[in-house]
Amino acid sequence: MELWIVITIVAAFMQNARSALQKHLKASLSTTGATFARFVFAAPLACLCVGLLVVAGGYEIPPPNGRFAVFAVLGGVSQIVATALLVSIFSSRNFAVGTTFAKTETVQAALFGLLILGETVSSGAAVGIAISLAGVMLISFRSGGPGTPRPLKNWFDRSAWLGIASGAVFGISAVSYRAAALALDDGDFIIRAATTLGAVTVFQTILMAGYMRYREPGQITAVLASWRVSGLVGLTGMLASLCWFMAMTLKNAAYVRGLGQIELLFTFAVSYVIFRERGTVQEILGIGLVTLGVLALIFWS
Repeated sequence: MELWIVITIVAAFMQNARSALQKHLKASLSTTGATFARFVFAAPLACLCVGLLVVAGGYEIPPPNGRFAVFAVLGGVSQIVATALLVSIFSSRNFAVGTTFAKTETVQAALFGLLILGETVSSGAAVGIAISLAGVMLISFRSGGPGTPRPLKNWFDRSAWLGIASGAVFGISAVSYRAAALALDDGDFIIRAATTLGAVTVFQTILMAGYMRYREPGQITAVLASWRVSGLVGLTGMLASLCWFMAMTLKNAAYVRGLGQIELLFTFAVSYVIFRERGTVQEILGIGLVTLGVLALIFWS
C-alpha cells in the first residue's frame, strides 16, 4: 500500500475526532470560538513539531519564498472560512449529515487542482470520485416523514448550501496547501509539510485573535477557559492537518481528498455511538456508495 494512502486514512480519523470535539464545544462557544479553538492550541504544537524535526531529526527548515507565502495565506484564510461554515452546520443538522454535505469538496478540489495547478486525475479515479459523490447526494436526501423522501426541497435547505460552500472553500484550501508545500524547494515531504503547517497555523491564530478581539472579545477567554476540550481540538486538528499536508505533498489533492471520504465511516460510527444519532436506510446506502467509491479510487490511483 502506498504511503500517501496510509497517511490519508490517519488524517481522516484524526479529523473526525476533531470535528466531534468541536461539536461538543459548539454547545458553549460561538461558531467563531469553536473555530478559533482549532488553531490557537494547534499553533504551538505545530511549531514544536517543526522544532523536533530540526533538533532531533536533523532536518533543515526550507527557506520560504513569495509563491509559498501567497498559497499559505490563501489556504489559511480558506480553511478558517470553511471550518466556520462546517461548525455552523452542526447547529442545523445532525453531525453525520452535516459533515457529509462538506464532502462535495472532493469534486471541487479536483476542479480547483486543474484550474490552479493544472493537475488532472485518471479516468478510473474520476469514476471513484463520482461514485462517492453519488453516495454523498443520497445521504443528503432528507425525508419529510416516514417513507416520504423530499430530495428537491432538501437541496434548497440552508444546510445544503452551507455544506456545499464549505466543501468549495475546503477544496481551495487543500489545493493551496499542496501548492505551498511544493513551492518549498528544499527538504523531503515531511519537513515541507511541517513547515507549511507551522507557518499557516501561526498566521491563522494571529488573524483570528485580531478579529475576535474586536468582534467577540469574550470568546477568546471562553476558549482558553475550555482548554481541556479545546486543547484536544488543537491536538487532533494539528495531527490531522500534518497528515493531510504530508499526503498532499506526495499526491494530487483530489486523490487525497477523495480517499479522505473514508472519514464518513468514522463519522457515522461517532454519530451512532457517542451522539446517539440513528442513520436512515438511505444514509446507510449512501455510505455504501461512498465506501465503494473510496475503494475504486485506491484501486485506480
